[in-house]
Amino acid sequence: QVQLVESGGGLVQPGGSLRLSCEVFGLTFSRYAMSWYRQAPGKERELVAIINRLGGVTNYEDSVKGRFTISRDNTKNMSFLQMNSLKPEDTAMYYCNYHDGFNGSPRYFPWGQGTQVTVSS
Repeated sequence: QVQLVESGGGLVQPGGSLRLSCEVFGLTFSRYAMSWYRQAPGKERELVAIINRLGGVTNYEDSVKGRFTISRDNTKNMSFLQMNSLKPEDTAMYYCNYHDGFNGSPRYFPWGQGTQVTVSS
């Protein structure tokens, strides 16, 4: 059975950094694009970043471009989200997911537990 486990969140001051990890079980990992979503209080879940199977193509939500970097290690069945220059508006629960293709819909349901990122002075 497929399982995605997020970790690495925490409390950080504005301008700080965090690195989120997604460990994947039960999936032929390298066949799928991987993504990070987030959901802030009172807002819908939004796609933050996505990376293709080989890790050479990425897309980012406009507000995180230049600050966040998505990556993957296909030898470890893990994806990562490096978050730099964090802002209070980045505060959200962060979730990972997988996709059949770079432009496909997320496949992992129900959504996992996520990892909380709180940016506050």
